[in-house]
Amino acid sequence: MFDTMTMTKAGAAVIGALLFFLLGSWAADSLYSTAAGGHGDEGHAETGYMIATASGEGEAAAEEEAVPFADLLAAADPAKGEKVYGKCKACHKLEDGANGTGPHLYGLVGRPIAGVAGYSYSDVIAALGGNWGPDELNEWLANPKAFAPGNKMTFAGLKKDTDRADLIAYLQTIGG
Repeated sequence: MFDTMTMTKAGAAVIGALLFFLLGSWAADSLYSTAAGGHGDEGHAETGYMIATASGEGEAAAEEEAVPFADLLAAADPAKGEKVYGKCKACHKLEDGANGTGPHLYGLVGRPIAGVAGYSYSDVIAALGGNWGPDELNEWLANPKAFAPGNKMTFAGLKKDTDRADLIAYLQTIGG
């Protein structure tokens, strides 16, 4: 069907195209890099402008925005939490005893940490002790790797306080 010369030309064309894109990438990196060495986080220039404000205004605004988590949880909407749960259902199930990649979440709030019989928890989680209360879940959902460094969960966390409160309110309605 194809002779050797045609196959050689086709292979050379593919390799040549890859080489062209690699060299183009290096050139773009060197032209548009803001780092001193072009790699890593060291030496990055800060972009933007500093806008002077009257002292105390920014601090007062930050304090006004900081709402205690207990207040967020009290005002949380379980229906919105059910939508947020969509990010969890790839690995967790809500049915009692139905473990997936992660342990089931039936009756999670108030349950002992690492308390699902038959699920193989990481040593880090098994050593935590205590129960999954709203405060513990809030910390866990914000950043699982910071809450228990070395755990097996790959989820990065929920950044919005309101999403975490809504999800915990929803999980409180599931199970005991």
